[in-house]
Amino acid sequence: MKLENAVVLVTGANRGLGLAFAREALARGARKVYAAARDPARIDLPGVLPLRLDVTRPDEIAAAVRAAGDVTVLVNNAGIASTGGFLAEGSTDAAEQMMETNFFGPLRMSRAFAPTLAANGGGAIVNVLSVASWISSPLLAVYGASKSAAWSLTNGLRHELAEQKTQVVGVHAGFIDTDLVRDFDVPKSSPEAIVRAAFDGLEAGDSEVLADDISRQVHQGLSAQPAVYLQAAVRA
Repeated sequence: MKLENAVVLVTGANRGLGLAFAREALARGARKVYAAARDPARIDLPGVLPLRLDVTRPDEIAAAVRAAGDVTVLVNNAGIASTGGFLAEGSTDAAEQMMETNFFGPLRMSRAFAPTLAANGGGAIVNVLSVASWISSPLLAVYGASKSAAWSLTNGLRHELAEQKTQVVGVHAGFIDTDLVRDFDVPKSSPEAIVRAAFDGLEAGDSEVLADDISRQVHQGLSAQPAVYLQAAVRA
């Protein structure tokens, strides 16, 4: 799936990774880029079409489908994160909030836009995932559960949308230098580097993109003995 002449919709495009996706889509020759955010007034990127969209609101998703019927690439980037383990105070509420955005958001968007993509030749869906899809620790346990669900969603969508020739790409990455992890004293990749890897994979026809060193290391460790997800649980 090439970005040149594509029509791209990016959720959570007002800042961070989403803004980088929108900017890179333009740079690669996309014919049109819809930059979606809860408050489109916060989108300040020349060349994009701001679109009001909260992925937790079915009415706004339906309005987005009506407004963007020419989309050929959907980037499910919008996400939220908070720290804490499963037994921490407030973990149930946190889980509900993160699942609503990080899992049900991409599910609703993919269901809503699948007919549009089919009508426009198949196109592609890019889901932003995480190494937290595979490993867990008390710092990001609840967030990781939401991303594990999103990974399973991505794999399922790939099978269900194959017949209509929609490419489904899962993008895994570690910490990215955005507002979500501003206070974390850990190595971080730039949003631009992650987006370049994601779009390179999309254009190469890949189904999965390991966008940085840590995602490649963790992925390799899934089949280690003991598996990396068991090691992470022990260290936690």
